[in-house]
Amino acid sequence: MTPKDVVAFAKENQCQMVDYKFLDFVGIWQHFSTPISEFSEDIFEEGIGFDGSSIRGWQPIHNSDMLIMPDPMTAKVDPFPEIATLSLICNIIDPMTKEGYTRDPRFIAQKAEAYLKQTGIGDTAYFGPEPEFFIFDDARWDMTQNQSFYSVDSIEGIWNTGREEFPNLAYKPRNKEGYFPCAPTDSMIDLRNEMVQVLQSVGLTIEAVHHEVATGGQAEIDMRFDSLLKMGDNLQWFKYIIKNVAIQNGKTVTFMPKPIFEDNGSGMHCHQSIWKDGKNQFAGDGYGGLSKTALYYIGGIIKHAKALCAFTNPSTISYKRLVPGYEAPINLAYSNRNRSASLRIPATDSEKSKRVEYRTPDPSCNGYLAFAAMLMAGLDGIENKIDPGQPLDKDIYGLSPEELKDVPQVAGSLDEALSALEEDNAWLLKGDVFTQDVIDMWVSYKREAEIDPVKTRPTPTEFALYFDC
Repeated sequence: MTPKDVVAFAKENQCQMVDYKFLDFVGIWQHFSTPISEFSEDIFEEGIGFDGSSIRGWQPIHNSDMLIMPDPMTAKVDPFPEIATLSLICNIIDPMTKEGYTRDPRFIAQKAEAYLKQTGIGDTAYFGPEPEFFIFDDARWDMTQNQSFYSVDSIEGIWNTGREEFPNLAYKPRNKEGYFPCAPTDSMIDLRNEMVQVLQSVGLTIEAVHHEVATGGQAEIDMRFDSLLKMGDNLQWFKYIIKNVAIQNGKTVTFMPKPIFEDNGSGMHCHQSIWKDGKNQFAGDGYGGLSKTALYYIGGIIKHAKALCAFTNPSTISYKRLVPGYEAPINLAYSNRNRSASLRIPATDSEKSKRVEYRTPDPSCNGYLAFAAMLMAGLDGIENKIDPGQPLDKDIYGLSPEELKDVPQVAGSLDEALSALEEDNAWLLKGDVFTQDVIDMWVSYKREAEIDPVKTRPTPTEFALYFDC
């Protein structure tokens, strides 16, 4: 849509408010609204000023003025406010230079798409993430100087088989048995279906929806693939809608990767391919029906995987999912059809469907940054013809330590991932897609705001282990 089209769209839908959405550095949507009387085509040229010092990881207070510039192509009617509201996703602009703000994740995604075209390797990168999440009935936590706790609960939790529920009707999925029995064991059908309806109402194409492996209300809803920037936008809408539909139904959703001990965590497998002039560059006559381009792309992912984890698995709790025993894709191998490999080649006879599925990422990530980083790693593999080695067509979960000794692994902690990113980042700096300032700020923020607080706080497990030492 053009700015003129958006104004007409707002009038057609009788919008009375305009909501401007943008991302903070970490990946959470921020917003503010204005009455429709303050909205005009001029806003798409002039932008709206705001205080960038109040956004995590952004400007210092002495240099805080920033502009939001709404993207007319993102216009939708927000499905949640009672008053009809036009929603626009915005780019962040430096008011002095009038250029994109280097710490704006959406700008980084735009630069990644531009760099792909610049290389001549392709003109479009498609991404199809599969975000998993938990639906809870209750979630509580607290932290003080002398105590801390968390508690999550679900009517489906296997831990509630003995609870008085007046009456307790049973049918609670056992650990690792949530994939995927019918009702009444799957009690979330109507809620997930409502989520799908609202997702479709804002233009997202949904391909499948189901209960996931874990007990306690784990679910997955799969979107149709789209180009990198559009999928970044779609993932933000996805999280926003899933959370709000849950709240409206008296439940709550989390995309954190490992909220339940001793059961599977939530991943976000990412299907990806590169196209040029309408032709899939990943289709070929090599292993799994892939081209050399696709295999080199895999080589780039494997080579940079530890540093890549800083963006694809960016939370401290990400690494409580990436442990052996819970179907976690920690071993950097590729294989045809094999879901125990971190890089899977889905079985398909269609050239258009040839793609690589990277199974390590999780939904705590900032989609714009994660997709851009994966693309840059893959492009580095293509540009430098990085050999991914031989495929591993075995059940990797069942291999002995001796058999696994030469198979590389992803990072084992967020701290390790950040250290790898500090040492291995030249591939991200190509085309000025990521800047050194962005990398330095990402590392600094993650260490100071997330790693250090977690590292310095005692846990109940430590009391159980060491109180009597």
